Parts: sequence; structure tokens; C-alpha cells
Amino acid sequence: MRKRLSMAAAVFLSLGLSGAGLWGCAGSKSAPASTAAPAAQTETAAAQAQTETTQAEAAAASADTSKVAGAGDMAAVEEVVEEGMVPVASSGLVPGTYKVKADSSSSMFRITDCELTVPEGEDVMQAFLTLSGSSYLYLFPGTAEEAAAADASEYIEAGENAEGKNTFLFPVEALDFGVPCAAFSKNKEMWYDRTLVFRADSLPLSAFREGEVLTPSGLDLDDGEYTAEVVLSGGSGRASVQSPARLTLKNSRSAEAEVTAELVWSSANYDYMVVDGEKYLPEIADGHSVFRIPVTCFDWNMAVIADTTAMSQSHEIEYSLRFDSSSLIPAE
Repeated sequence: MRKRLSMAAAVFLSLGLSGAGLWGCAGSKSAPASTAAPAAQTETAAAQAQTETTQAEAAAASADTSKVAGAGDMAAVEEVVEEGMVPVASSGLVPGTYKVKADSSSSMFRITDCELTVPEGEDVMQAFLTLSGSSYLYLFPGTAEEAAAADASEYIEAGENAEGKNTFLFPVEALDFGVPCAAFSKNKEMWYDRTLVFRADSLPLSAFREGEVLTPSGLDLDDGEYTAEVVLSGGSGRASVQSPARLTLKNSRSAEAEVTAELVWSSANYDYMVVDGEKYLPEIADGHSVFRIPVTCFDWNMAVIADTTAMSQSHEIEYSLRFDSSSLIPAE
């Protein structure tokens, strides 16, 4: 299948962004001293962008619009590219196959399982997607209009697992990046626009090349007590944790460095947490669930699970914690 990239992706890749240089303020790496591209490189990027625009316009002109779903044909579009996301290219990852969380902009295109393959020395990764149903015949790495104008040989044909669910092998330009995807409905016989985001924070830390994520061993600090700002995301949005949180650093400046956080929840309704596969129990103090959990990374969404008893029955909820390394100060 001929490789097709979105216009935004073409510009992104044409600038020569690698995993080592992708991180800005939101990532764990510092931005380069100068982010201005040389004039020739900028002109090349602009020319490529113009070419992509021209190609997209040509595709739109030749597309069979009766095969393209309009806004009125689609369910509500969800925003899946979060503020502060920084694209992660394959060059920032260790080659291998990993479970990855994949978000879709449409509730009608729900991905229930996904395996990401990071090849050695190649820019484009591959994701093996399993959908919640069997409603689609084809996928296409681009927009619905581009798909309607493309040759059928460029379509990605659906497979089927043992439960009869759709499976597809889909190219991934970058993680934490809005990947355009057109899906052809079996029943409606139309192409539907989707945006997919393959979440970097769902990968294990071992999937990242050294230096891509700031871990406790990378902190230039002495052993001791510190505080740091922490942001909780996920769930219904009603829960919160106390910020700044109190941290304890041990074995600093070594590969065995450890950071433990005292995490104070906004209620006493949390009876356990799971961090990196380990289960932690709380103390209840002044109406709050208080946990002591390891901090595995900074300036990065650290995936955790918290079990709440606030509902009719206990329920595990996926959250992420982001500890800000720039806010670390000695505790008083």
C-alpha cells in the first residue's frame, strides 16, 4: 500500500523532528536553544505543505461525495488531542511491540484493544486495532474525501477475530498526535472521518529511549523531603488531589533513585490504588484517603488506578498524575 500522510504530518516529518528533539515545555526534555529552522528547510517544508494542499484539493475534486458522510450523518465528534500533547516519533521509542491505548473521536468507532509495533529504523509504526463491533469494511489513512478519491488498492481491509470483531493493521505517524482515519461503513456504504490518538502515556517507561522521560534517577537533587505541584486527570473530573504534594527522595543521583509521594485525595472514598501493577492501601485522615505511592516519572502523565466506594458498588477508575519537576522545592 502506498504511504499517505496528512498535510500536518507531512510538515511535522519534513522538519526532521526526532524523538530526541520533540519535547517542549510539556515534555521531559528541554527545548533546543533555537527552534528556528534554516531558511532552506523552512522553504522545503512550505513547498511540501503546498503540495499536500494541492493534492488534498485534487482528491476532494475527484471524490465521489455521495460516498462521504457529512456532519449530519455522524455522531458527535469528541476532541481526543489534549492540550499540551507533544508528538512522539518512533525514533524516541525502543523497537518492539506494546499494548497502547487508542482514543477515537467517534463513539461509533471504539477501539477495545490495540498493539503498537515500533520497527527498527523506520519512521511509521503499525497498530493492530480491534474494534468493539464489525461495522466497517475498510480503513484509510487520511480523510474521507481522500479515501473516496483513492484507488481501492490503498484501502486497509478489515480482518475478524474469534469474536467476530473488526481488526485492522493501521499506520501510525506519531503518538500523542491526531492521526486522520477514514472508515467505510458496511451498512451505510459511506466513508466517515475519524481522528485517532495513540497515547504515549499508556506505554511502559521501558518503551522509551533513555532520556525521553524524566525519571527519579535523572533528578539533580540530594536525598530529602520536597514538594511538587501535581495535576490529576481522568475520571469524571469531580475528584482531586492536594497540590503541592509532599515527596521523599532516596538514593538520589543513582540508577536506584526512588521518589515516594504522599497523595491526599479530596475524599475518603478511595480504598486502594494500583501503580505500576502494585496495589497500595490508604490511611484515612481528616476525611481524606492518603496514599504513599512511588513516583515513576516527572513532567509526564503517570497512569494509575484508584478504586472508589462512592458509587453503589466499588469501581476502579483510570487516572493519570503529572508531577511538575520545575516546581520541586525543599519541604518546610
